[in-house]
Amino acid sequence: MMMRKLKLELPLNQTQKVRFERAMERLKLLTSETNNSVIVADSIHEDALLLKGHGTSEVDGELLANVCGVIVHVDKLVYVRTLRAKYKPEVRDIVVGRVIEVFQSCWRVELNSNQDGVLKLSSMNMPDTVQRRKTSADELNMRDIFVEDDVVCAEVGCIHRDGGLELQASSHKYGKLEKGELLKVDPYLVNKSYHHFHYIESLGIDLILGRNGYIWVGEHVQVQDPLIVETRKEQSHTPLETRQNILRIGNAIRVLSNLGFTMTKEVIMETSNLSNKENIDLHDMLGSEFHVLVAENEAGRRR
Repeated sequence: MMMRKLKLELPLNQTQKVRFERAMERLKLLTSETNNSVIVADSIHEDALLLKGHGTSEVDGELLANVCGVIVHVDKLVYVRTLRAKYKPEVRDIVVGRVIEVFQSCWRVELNSNQDGVLKLSSMNMPDTVQRRKTSADELNMRDIFVEDDVVCAEVGCIHRDGGLELQASSHKYGKLEKGELLKVDPYLVNKSYHHFHYIESLGIDLILGRNGYIWVGEHVQVQDPLIVETRKEQSHTPLETRQNILRIGNAIRVLSNLGFTMTKEVIMETSNLSNKENIDLHDMLGSEFHVLVAENEAGRRR
């Protein structure tokens, strides 16, 4: 877990300031004990056999970090993944993005990266659920699937040498996302995991943690069953309670992002539950007191 200053200049009173600084100090101590992060000029390793990668340099026989970030070891190679950097894609990453252009036989998707992703029609699971070769008629009807500004979920399928990204959405769990909100956090806050799709049954919502820092919170849809999908499309509204649940989870994510805490389903749900436990109104979740409470709660949880 990485620690950094608040993105927002919150108006903390003197008591809140003392509590917040105390909680953050405890978290910094816990972080240093687990050795998960480095700062400028921290020693990475003294092994001279290590290969120096991006963000590292050798000074007086020691391998040092020259940027803030997270140490990554790949065999003998050591490099530092910098904070707040653009998303650096890897094959099989689960990503969430927004369609920005419809081409002939493909869609261009913005992914919070230096390169936009390309989702080809041939890499799409068609709405009729039939596995077949795509035809010219499918190309003419591409706008019936996705149009500009649609939010979609996909998987990184291929990365070309020039940096170009090819996406794929060959399963029903991928595709268009509706009836929810898209949130943006720093990509380093979303770790790679076997589980990026979460159904929070008690709240009736879906949570998708995109590796590119885009997080989707929306009304639950049974994507495995196309008949249910068609039925849900006919509904004109999302129940008020579900909308409130979406907003509460979304605000929990915003607070965690402001504090620089890693995004997991467990931490997000604990933050949301804390707001209910403390009777924090939806709008007040973004205020100073709740930020302090979340910092204190995280320090206690990790300890």
